[in-house]
Amino acid sequence: MIYVDADACPVKPEVLKVAERHGLEVTFVANSGLRPSRDPMVHNVIVSGAFDAADDWIAERATTGDIVITADVPLAGRCVAKGALVTGPTGRVFDEGNIGMATAMRDLGAHLRETGESKGYNAAFSARDRSKFLETLDRLCRRAKNTQS
Repeated sequence: MIYVDADACPVKPEVLKVAERHGLEVTFVANSGLRPSRDPMVHNVIVSGAFDAADDWIAERATTGDIVITADVPLAGRCVAKGALVTGPTGRVFDEGNIGMATAMRDLGAHLRETGESKGYNAAFSARDRSKFLETLDRLCRRAKNTQS
């Protein structure tokens, strides 16, 4: 199963493309509307507008061998702890070896923004990010299928 934190995910079409090639189900989870799909392998879940409702839904269900796509570092940490394979939309993999540093950097960035030391601008999503994401997701799909065998 592939779970997608879908509210601000810029790679939804790419997820569908790779998932179809590997025969994996996809569940998009969001607080607001999602484009419906006729594909029985694609599921849409709309959660309440409560803060972190989508994150909580995904974290409760993700398990070893599932793939989670999110830019949210705390959600990534929760899913890594449960054995899920996690990547961000730029192709950045989160795992046991780097989730601690990712969390620390996220917290530092939040602190710098709060104190006015940083404006907190994120780099624009690029074609290179999209390409790296496709490569990473394809690799994670192969890995997930191997863990199921």
